[in-house]
Amino acid sequence: AVTEALQLIFGALLNPGDNILVPSPSYPPYTGLVKFYGAEPREYLTIEENGWQPDLDDMRKLIDERTKAIAVINPNNPTGALYEKKTVKAILDLAGEYDLPVISDEIYDLMTYEGKHVSPGSLTKDVPVIVMNGLSKVYFATGWRLGYFYYVDPEGKLAEVREAIDKLMRIRICPNTPAQFAAIAGLTGPMDYLEEYMAKLRERRDYIYKRINEIPGVSAVKPQGAFYIFPRIEERSKWKNDKEFVLDVLHEAHVLFVHGSGFGRAGNWHFRIVFLPPVEVLEEAMDRFEAFMKERLS
Repeated sequence: AVTEALQLIFGALLNPGDNILVPSPSYPPYTGLVKFYGAEPREYLTIEENGWQPDLDDMRKLIDERTKAIAVINPNNPTGALYEKKTVKAILDLAGEYDLPVISDEIYDLMTYEGKHVSPGSLTKDVPVIVMNGLSKVYFATGWRLGYFYYVDPEGKLAEVREAIDKLMRIRICPNTPAQFAAIAGLTGPMDYLEEYMAKLRERRDYIYKRINEIPGVSAVKPQGAFYIFPRIEERSKWKNDKEFVLDVLHEAHVLFVHGSGFGRAGNWHFRIVFLPPVEVLEEAMDRFEAFMKERLS
């Protein structure tokens, strides 16, 4: 639901030769859409050993005079990372130092486990923040394809960007009316259903995390948000890359994973699992995967 927002924002911000900082790993449209406008996506590393928190030093190294913004995906797809408040504040400080806006993807904001999501929009004093969200995840309205974004811009630094986005929006077709009424109902209605749902997701998160770390040849960091886990392939001698690995699992064990290199340079030799299915389904998948790994590594 935030993909069209990205297209509008990047279209307004970027000229050929510009660049935007995006996390690695990250949701692929961040790199694809930046390239669409003739600009360069510069992937800043996130640190697996630190719960996939952004590497601020790497981020700083990538900034130059053609950098137009810093993008943040929190909670993160594909790693399930939840960024600490001090990390969000440090990103804002860095953006302020270089007079850059922050683009904040918060589509999984209420899908957290041990911690709570902190938006840079709630912390900023002078750094402009564009916050993106939607109805697909938290409100279980995937098929409605409805998203939204808003500006937190205390000093009005994004006036020209906002004007450009408005012009781009006037040449598009608006979301259908029933979906807009549905959004109002979702955003203003009770959220008690989410507590029950998150309890189920937490059980599935805990199960998949435990099973993955019991299987030889792979390991994983416990996700703190969203519904993804991003395991590392520790034993690599049987495959030439992570894509060959997931295809081997698919063909032999009939379990579908997504290869990590598709999410950027930090995703090499990783794979993404979506742990939305019930535990009994996850159990069958992990049993098959475990048998596959034991056979391959024997």
